[in-house]
Amino acid sequence: MEVLISAPRGFCAGVVRAIDLVELALKKYGAPVYIKHQIVHNPHVVSDLEKKGAITVENVNEIPNGSNVVFSAHGSPPDDFKEARKKGLNIIDAVCPLVTKVHNEAKKYSSLGKKIILVGHDGHQEVKGTMGQTEMTLVDDKNVNSIPKWNSDTEVVVLTQTTLSVNDTQNITSALERKFTNSIIRNDICYATTNRQEAVKQMAEKVDAILVIGAENSSNCNRLKELSESLGVPSQLANNTAEINYDSIKNCNVIGITSGASTPEVLVQEIIEYLRPTKISYLTTIEEDITFTIREGTV
Repeated sequence: MEVLISAPRGFCAGVVRAIDLVELALKKYGAPVYIKHQIVHNPHVVSDLEKKGAITVENVNEIPNGSNVVFSAHGSPPDDFKEARKKGLNIIDAVCPLVTKVHNEAKKYSSLGKKIILVGHDGHQEVKGTMGQTEMTLVDDKNVNSIPKWNSDTEVVVLTQTTLSVNDTQNITSALERKFTNSIIRNDICYATTNRQEAVKQMAEKVDAILVIGAENSSNCNRLKELSESLGVPSQLANNTAEINYDSIKNCNVIGITSGASTPEVLVQEIIEYLRPTKISYLTTIEEDITFTIREGTV
């Protein structure tokens, strides 16, 4: 069995920044440091930080007054920040800068009197945070029937969740552009999501199956799995060796391996060791050199 490993894969700049901020907060303030929502969508990362003294909560009201809190990379509604200030919490903002950019777009275009449509997945933490910024309408990226029945000349701005399928999003934004003649379409899918999906497209031509290493609640990991399957290549999403259906891949000649933007490399290496391949090859589609600096005073 040969394993073909994609690059880029794994942590993006926003995830690295968010984890670094928790580590810095623990070093500066000591335990506990509270995290509003999972810092990133991977249980291995969450567990690792909790062993060091982080406590993950879903509601700001669970945090004792005066504590230190890190807001997760996905973003949160402004009301959560407001409640945190009321409780006298020391807020450390780990929201991904590319998510913050979408928040700023929403507020900007709303102030100009335009209707805002957000293409995304209902219930996802990033969507909750973005929809809290101003009044907007959510449209599912795979459901044309979810497009609002407004007049065709309505001035509309279309924003997107950063971790969507590039292909599905293109289909729905094209439909929105046809529906609303005065529309502005923003492409907010982040570089890491786009790059990892492009790598899977190229990998699909060379492998018999693809393993996506990552967590079940990771949007970008699920999109990688769906993309592989849409290209006719069987795919599994697994965060550890126990989650792999080995019988379904044991007779494959070449297995592709990729990982989502919230997946630590240690999990990828553990699964490669588990597979015990006779050959390891690499497919590099683009070199990523993006980093987000942490400004002085952030922690």
